[in-house]
Amino acid sequence: MTSGSLTSAPPHPVAQLVSALGDLIDEHGTAPTWSLTPGDLTGLLPALAVAKRRLDALELRLLAEADRHQVGDPLGAANTAGWWANATRTTKPAAQRAVKLAGRLDDDAHAATAEAMSAGAVSVEQAAVILDAVDALPSAKAEAEAHLVALAEHHDPKELRFLGRRILEVVAPEVAEEHERKLLEDEERRARETALFTMNPDGHGSMVGRFKIPVLVGQMLARHLEALAAPKHRAAVEGTAGEKVARPIRLGQAFIEYVETRRDAPKAGGIAATVVVTMTMDALLGADTVATLDTGDRITAGEARRLACEAGIIPAVLGSKSQVLDLGRKTRFHTEAQRIVLGRRDGGCTAEGCDWPPGMCHAHHGIPWSRGGPTDIEHGRLLCPRHHTVAHDARYQMKTGPNGKVSFSRRT
Repeated sequence: MTSGSLTSAPPHPVAQLVSALGDLIDEHGTAPTWSLTPGDLTGLLPALAVAKRRLDALELRLLAEADRHQVGDPLGAANTAGWWANATRTTKPAAQRAVKLAGRLDDDAHAATAEAMSAGAVSVEQAAVILDAVDALPSAKAEAEAHLVALAEHHDPKELRFLGRRILEVVAPEVAEEHERKLLEDEERRARETALFTMNPDGHGSMVGRFKIPVLVGQMLARHLEALAAPKHRAAVEGTAGEKVARPIRLGQAFIEYVETRRDAPKAGGIAATVVVTMTMDALLGADTVATLDTGDRITAGEARRLACEAGIIPAVLGSKSQVLDLGRKTRFHTEAQRIVLGRRDGGCTAEGCDWPPGMCHAHHGIPWSRGGPTDIEHGRLLCPRHHTVAHDARYQMKTGPNGKVSFSRRT
């Protein structure tokens, strides 16, 4: 080496470690494992898990440093998580969670958890649970974190999450009850505000959906379905005595029974929120044909007959006179039966261009009741609340078009 030449700096210790790991795995990691004894395996696997947790801790430390330097910028990445997802071929949500956890562990306030991870005593999942629990506390955070780190030796993330919710009872019992009350109030409020229910037809005769409801409501639903899904009950209903039916199947059948046998359907637009099935008299009497739901979907007449007997549906039988629909001047308000027929006939609000469904409409008297108009089907029509208000506004004139729809114009 000539005088004046510069010697290159030795690799960073972490770089040396990563390089050595690769070499060691190349040399020893592919060795056959068939010669390992059960005793070897019971010792090696836990030791390997500890080593993996230590490497996870190192990875998060490096990731926090990478985020500090915004290493993805020169490559055009939107952020460190985007760069990390691309570099490791993982999903963006997973990469975002990793970067967020790395940043939280980089905070001196969580040094206890970071040190435990580096020692292999706490996993990534446990660390996230500990930090969530500690950050939600109003006080005694350092004591709580140290206690939870110690508990991580004997509890998995799920158990640790439960213990984290009650940690103040151990480290600060004087504020524990009030903190838990506020925590539960917030959770219950969010659970109701974020509750959702969606379902869509799969094109093969089934509805597929998902829901999110408060835990109490979920437990109530579970208890109801469990009772209906009990093997003895299903055997009595379906004659499946002696057959082993998978629990999800039993719960599915129980849910069908739960919906079909409900008798206290709420009202919407003056009628029970009940499915109406249109069928001919022949179909009702046993003809092998089809029936039409008020949604336009089609089912077999046999299924319609079964549901008409035991479930909360209403058959609108063409040609049947089983129910009086025209009450003349006997009552001012349209009956539920009349509302059903109006909904089937009008299909919703009868104002031009309005798409409000039948259940959200009002039944309007074509000839005002105050002027002697009858409460019947012929002179009635469905209008949404807005158009019903306009129909009774003297400033507007209502005209009926050849298609049966009505339009409004301002009187001059």
